[in-house]
Amino acid sequence: MNKKIYIVDTNIILQGLHHITELCEDGKNIVVIPEIVLIELENKKKLLDEVGYNAREFARFLADAQVKKIEQNNGFKIVKMLNNDNIIDIISKDHYETPMEQNSIAESNDKRIIEVAQLAKHYYKNRKAIFLSLDVYARVFALFKEVETQTLREDRAEVPDIELFKSIEVDDEILKKLNGMDIQDLDKTHLECNKSYEFRGKNGKKEYGIIDNKRVILHKKNDFHGFKVKPMNIHQKLLSKAITSDIYDLIVVDAKAGSGKTLLAIYGAMRLISKGLYDKIIYTRNSIESLDRGADVGFLSGNEEKFRIYNMALYDTMEFIAKSMNKKQDSDNEPENIKQKIDELILKYRIEKLWPGEARGRTLNNAIVILDEWQNSSINTTQLILSRLDSSCMAIVIGSNRQIDNLYLNKYNNGLTSLIKQSQFSTNELKIFAIELQTAVRGKFAEFSERIYEKK
Repeated sequence: MNKKIYIVDTNIILQGLHHITELCEDGKNIVVIPEIVLIELENKKKLLDEVGYNAREFARFLADAQVKKIEQNNGFKIVKMLNNDNIIDIISKDHYETPMEQNSIAESNDKRIIEVAQLAKHYYKNRKAIFLSLDVYARVFALFKEVETQTLREDRAEVPDIELFKSIEVDDEILKKLNGMDIQDLDKTHLECNKSYEFRGKNGKKEYGIIDNKRVILHKKNDFHGFKVKPMNIHQKLLSKAITSDIYDLIVVDAKAGSGKTLLAIYGAMRLISKGLYDKIIYTRNSIESLDRGADVGFLSGNEEKFRIYNMALYDTMEFIAKSMNKKQDSDNEPENIKQKIDELILKYRIEKLWPGEARGRTLNNAIVILDEWQNSSINTTQLILSRLDSSCMAIVIGSNRQIDNLYLNKYNNGLTSLIKQSQFSTNELKIFAIELQTAVRGKFAEFSERIYEKK
């Protein structure tokens, strides 16, 4: 059997244990863990975020493994382990060529990991040795040592061209009676992911709608009558209609900065609670700020202080909504009055924050669960949160694949992308709506930065 040898960097394991078992392929391949990787994982396992959880999960994986052999060689040792059919070799060098520089420990560790990769290339004769890392600098270091490198398989995957919003031409007579029509009678190439439509008549008139059970639900001018926060463009209107219609279980939004995704999600959820369809709003945000500061927030005194520091984006959204509701007189928008209004809204709509790490062991019911900044969440965290929801819940997942801050994720493998991909398929469990918001609505600064910094 021509086994492959995968020498893995720390970031591969910190992205999820499933990568190790997938690489092993039921004993077909060997995964090599440099001892430096174990040291880095040891330093991460006390963290209370997803990175810490993945480090602890790998520690449990090793604890369950059997030590098959400890091999002493000239200048290095190998501990050969087996966990079910997963073959793991841990390699330690007696002496490293790379000195440990205290002011650049990460770089020193990378180069020592590459030393092990180079050693493995020669030790496992007649087998293809590949160094796997998400870090491009580490991969370049490996190339200098003539070690073949790759990222993960999913990093090299194609991102499907999913048409979430579709524009088609229809006869003018058809345009007058679109509501309730079967979309497959109008669009012979309709796909499951096509949930938003622009219908163009030959006379230039246009209608817009969303699709539910293959039927057209038209957007109407009075859809947002009485809204204090009104959607501003057609994509926002279709998203708001999808939320407030309460016909989808899972709504997924990929949107550029300043497009109003958080505002529309929160306000739409409030409208549904006002109708008595749900009991509360649960807001969870997975960003670099929340990952880094999640442990500290848990020890802050007072719900308001937790709410503000942990979820500034949510607080800013609530402030905007409060001001939109307080337009009777100028005094209503004094800071103390706005603060009071925000407190009233939080109480009235039972708005709770949920740090992703707090979800384990919980069951969420009769709630609208908003998952914000989800481009910074892994597939594991996405599964963790969604698996906590019972059938009485709605989930709204929002994020931007233009703003990925998590070092262990990219646009191919994050939780937001995984759900957008899922919108291509019909499921028995959930009704999914996905849309992309492409227009910034924050104002002149957002428009300016979009024009000069997002040129292709």
